[in-house]
Amino acid sequence: MRDTMDKVRYCLACAAFVSLSATASELNQGQLVYNGTCIACHGSDGTGSLPGVPDLTGKTGPLSQDDAVLLGRMADGFQSTGSSLAMPPKGGNPALTDADLKAVLKYMRNEFQ
Repeated sequence: MRDTMDKVRYCLACAAFVSLSATASELNQGQLVYNGTCIACHGSDGTGSLPGVPDLTGKTGPLSQDDAVLLGRMADGFQSTGSSLAMPPKGGNPALTDADLKAVLKYMRNEFQ
């Protein structure tokens, strides 16, 4: 059942989050979200400011994964293998919208890849 739910979420995410080139407005919004929510754990340079937080800067790191996968993990929360910390849904900020998550992902890809 869980596998089916994951597939459904993945398909819905693919349909909802078509990867487009980032505009300056999206990058600005993404930077605001990152600095307000993500920076506490991921650090200003994306290398992780707490033990066990994944480095976002590596070519084969978390940001090398598909948008739909990452957006799903950002929305629902995620436990990285080998990390004692789990990322809470929406980074612990329930006010973030799907547009905010999409913008912050584009910002992180632009900044850290």
